[in-house]
Amino acid sequence: MTPPRRRKRSPEPGTSVTEPRRAAPARTRSGDAEPGRTSSRPPSVEGDLAAPATIIRIGRVVLGGGQPLALIGGPCAIENEKHALETAERIATIAADRRVPFIYKSSYDKANRSSVRGYRGPGLTEGLRILKKVRDTLGVPVLSDVHQVAEVAPAAEVLDVLQIPAFLCRQTDLVVAVARTGKPVNVKKGQFLAPDDMRNIVDKILSVGNRSILLTERGTSFGYHNLVVDMRGLQDMRALGFPVVFDATHSVQLPGGAGDRSAGERKYVPALARAAVAVGIDALFMEMHEDPDRTLPDGRPLSDGPNMLRLDDLPRLLDEITSIAAALAR
Repeated sequence: MTPPRRRKRSPEPGTSVTEPRRAAPARTRSGDAEPGRTSSRPPSVEGDLAAPATIIRIGRVVLGGGQPLALIGGPCAIENEKHALETAERIATIAADRRVPFIYKSSYDKANRSSVRGYRGPGLTEGLRILKKVRDTLGVPVLSDVHQVAEVAPAAEVLDVLQIPAFLCRQTDLVVAVARTGKPVNVKKGQFLAPDDMRNIVDKILSVGNRSILLTERGTSFGYHNLVVDMRGLQDMRALGFPVVFDATHSVQLPGGAGDRSAGERKYVPALARAAVAVGIDALFMEMHEDPDRTLPDGRPLSDGPNMLRLDDLPRLLDEITSIAAALAR
């Protein structure tokens, strides 16, 4: 007779827990957490695509350690309050219908646009007000990216997760300032980095006592105006001991491919998302919009349209990836 499986216990809110290690809890800036490795990559089993990862709780969303696959997503840049609330509610409903934990993402300021004329968003103050409205109204955690140390303190008052942009992932002062907030940190892997190089960024965050770390793959530069995804990197980053996220939309971006803006190949988003889930990830990151190619009256795009997923395509894709995740869990 097969013995019954033990149910996994979720950590308390605001915590990060390293499994399967069991030890007396130690207080960190991220809350009550069990101590884990603080530098160098932990050992992994050869061929194991789902190595244990630290468990991180973000509101009601629990990431890592074999918890259900989560979705992080929303429009590239905030447009206005009404659009943010409508989009977040629609995605939250689609995700909830499929029992997929959801974190809303949208940027208050896209400070790394190709052109000085590119739409950047409403700015820090208005953008954070809108994100707080989304969180308070819908009860979903919110995530946005910070580009300067001066933004960190006000952003930490609102955001549940602070994101380090890929271009800035090696900026020590920014990384450490974000880590010192004690909030979960999502680090986008630079397009110029090998997956294993992320250990150095992890060490910067750990150096100030923050263990609530997410590592996101978003493609690697492959010549000019092109990115590729090496799925082996997901396993390499998972071996660092923290939850791994796959950004399926920025991975199909063609940086600078349209001259004064980036181009993209939206048609590949579903395939890459399915592949990453099959390899083993803790969350899927996708920027989404009901009309990705919509522009301002002067023709400027509001977002990274060519690589964003159409919201109408989200239900089917979530059905596919949850089926893959369920098959792997058997």
